[in-house]
Amino acid sequence: MDSEHGGGYGQYGGGARVVDGLRFAVRALAYAVVAGLALIVIATVASVLGPTLALDLYTPAVAAWWTVFTAVVQAVPFLLLGTVVSAAIAAFVPEKVFTRLLPRNQALAVPIAGAAGVVLPGCECASVPVAGSLMRRGVAPAAALAFLLSAPAINPVVLVATSIAFPGQPDMVLGRLVASLATSVIMGWLWARFGRDEWLRKPTSAGGSADSGWRGFLPGLQHDFLHAGGFLVLGAGAAATFNIVVPRSVLDVFTGSPWLSVLLLAVLAVVLCVCSEADAFVAASLSGFSPTARLAFMVVGPMVDLKLFALQAGTFGRSFAVRFSSVTWVVAVASSVVVGWWLL
Repeated sequence: MDSEHGGGYGQYGGGARVVDGLRFAVRALAYAVVAGLALIVIATVASVLGPTLALDLYTPAVAAWWTVFTAVVQAVPFLLLGTVVSAAIAAFVPEKVFTRLLPRNQALAVPIAGAAGVVLPGCECASVPVAGSLMRRGVAPAAALAFLLSAPAINPVVLVATSIAFPGQPDMVLGRLVASLATSVIMGWLWARFGRDEWLRKPTSAGGSADSGWRGFLPGLQHDFLHAGGFLVLGAGAAATFNIVVPRSVLDVFTGSPWLSVLLLAVLAVVLCVCSEADAFVAASLSGFSPTARLAFMVVGPMVDLKLFALQAGTFGRSFAVRFSSVTWVVAVASSVVVGWWLL
């Protein structure tokens, strides 16, 4: 009798777990719907009231600032995608999956993680929370950082967009792929060799919770999205401010020098904060610059810009962001120059 009752309780317990899972699934779906509606409202208000407000203030600088700010904030849907992936990894993927997929040797794990960036069709905002989730699941920081840099730079959407922006120039697509992948792998190896634990604030689960399944998914999604979204807005404001402060006439001073033009567009990529899925079209429009300079613009942008710096500082700490971003910029520029000299 006891065994029968025990079996009955087990069946009821299994049914309760199913109901519990469905309840959390409904809550997650409701949250996603509310978040989507909020994004639509924000986009509508920004597109309608923003220009009107700028015109009412009669200040062209405000209009330019608002245009850049809203353009950067349009990355919020990709950030939401990244936080969904991040929360799903933390809640549903066992740690043993990563230990089996990635070698224990960091020198081998880094290039594999860098090459895996091709499977995530999103912009750079999505890669930060995903990399944080990978670290929480036991992936070595060097491998997670290689993935962080490569995912927004070599995924299929970005490469196809580059081929469309540069028709009949497959060398530009190949150059972007090689230079971006080389930068991500080199940075992973550099972190594995010289990185220190005190420089990196490893992300922890939301509220210190270690729940898995739907119980862990929804809190993780809420925490990552709200946390990263605030820093995205901060980075958007900084990018918009720098964009209107620097005079456009400065660009003309550097177009005559191939070396200075590379450095200028590498700096411009940091300031403009163009999404990695659209930066190829901006680079194609800069026809007065050399192909290598435009390649540097496309390689640096998805890896180092103001909004990414804000996101990395909020996720991994300011000490990490300062060191990692500055070295990444140097390596990305060097990779672009070498690949540009070789292919372009």
